[in-house]
Amino acid sequence: MPEILDQARTQVLENGVGLDEAGVLAVLNLPDEHLPAALQLAHDVRMRWCGPEVEVEGIVSLKTGGCPEDCHFCSQSGLFTSPVRSVWLDIPSLVEAAKQTAATGATEFCIVAAVRGPDARLMKQMREGVAAIKAEVDIQVAASLGMLSQEQVDELVDMGVHRYNHNLETCRSYFPNVVTTHSWEERWETLRMVRESGMEVCCGGILGLGETVEQRAEFAAQLAELDPHEVPLNFLNPRPGTPLGDRPVVEGKDALRAIAAFRLAMPRTILRYAGGREITLGDLGTRDGLLGGINAVIVGNYLTTLGRPATDDLKLLDDLKMPVKALSATL
Repeated sequence: MPEILDQARTQVLENGVGLDEAGVLAVLNLPDEHLPAALQLAHDVRMRWCGPEVEVEGIVSLKTGGCPEDCHFCSQSGLFTSPVRSVWLDIPSLVEAAKQTAATGATEFCIVAAVRGPDARLMKQMREGVAAIKAEVDIQVAASLGMLSQEQVDELVDMGVHRYNHNLETCRSYFPNVVTTHSWEERWETLRMVRESGMEVCCGGILGLGETVEQRAEFAAQLAELDPHEVPLNFLNPRPGTPLGDRPVVEGKDALRAIAAFRLAMPRTILRYAGGREITLGDLGTRDGLLGGINAVIVGNYLTTLGRPATDDLKLLDDLKMPVKALSATL
């Protein structure tokens, strides 16, 4: 067995201490013949430090398109020629989406808006929407509204939002190649305020943006430093009309290597399958990831791309004897 996996067995599996950047890079560079062993070790780490339960989440876009930022992967930017156009979701539709999500067995419902940060109109709609959902649906509400002020963080806490998603997207050194209208540090500052507020921090990113393997390792180490409660792992699904629309899809084995490496960097974190897994991994690869460190999934569709039917994911979890995490009464 490669030395890095022997090291990880003692350091991560037995002692619960994640690999550093050099260790993650070594896993990302493992030859194909050692990938099954890396995935098995990552699965063992997940089972030991997180348990067998899988958290299921649905997401819905409160405001879609028309975003002023230039994230090069995103079809919701108003600066590109991609076909997504600005639209707002009304409160009854938001509640109905939450009900449909809860009906799949999901315990988490995330409200997303394509904005740099929320304005007064969006915060008002959030307050009304969260209150309406809580009145009718037994589900935890998360939010992803871009960069926040301290006042907005406090307001979300007051609404009862228990988790906030704000992805760093990629490592600090590569970020300027992906976004130019705001900085990596601005995103980090929002995450700092969210953590200090008591809300759970959800922060991940997208692999396949053009970063090197070394930069993937850098990203995993920076996420581990942040120590988020949850890390959504996306794989680029190139969108027509965006600057990254012609990028190749991540190879399946590279995606699985990354899943194992990120799990070994963050043994106690919820590591969530997010966008792009369908085209990157397919059905068999999705199973391999769930047996290689993943312990959460987004079911149904994503913000601008189609996902797998929720029933397919729930059947797979049942086949793998992985129980869906029950709704917690305490936030």
